[in-house]
Amino acid sequence: MNDRELLELAAKAAGLRVVDRSAPISLRVESDGCKSGVHWNPLTDDGDALRLAVDLNLSIKAFEDGCDICDSESGEEIETAHLEPNGCHYSMIRRAIVRAAAEIGRNMQ
Repeated sequence: MNDRELLELAAKAAGLRVVDRSAPISLRVESDGCKSGVHWNPLTDDGDALRLAVDLNLSIKAFEDGCDICDSESGEEIETAHLEPNGCHYSMIRRAIVRAAAEIGRNMQ
C-alpha cells in the first residue's frame, strides 16, 4: 500500500472527509468538528499523528528499537514497527500510527 492509500484509509478511520487529493504530500480534509479543508499528513506532521492517535484511542508503547500501537480499550495490538538502521524514532512512530489507523479504516464497512 502506498502512502496516499494509507492516508486515505487513516482519514476514513478518523472520520475525516477527503476534499482534495491534488497536493503531492498531503490530503485536504474536513470534518464536522474543528477541521475545515486543512492540509493533513500524519506521516510527516507530529501534531496530525498525535491527533489521529487520540481520535482513535490508540496506545503507543515505544521501546529502544521500535514501538507497538494498541487499541487503548481492548489492549489489542494493531501495529508493530521496528526502527530502521539510522532511522528516526519520530518518523517510525508516525508511520506506525498511520498504519494502525489505515488498518482500522480498512476494516470499517
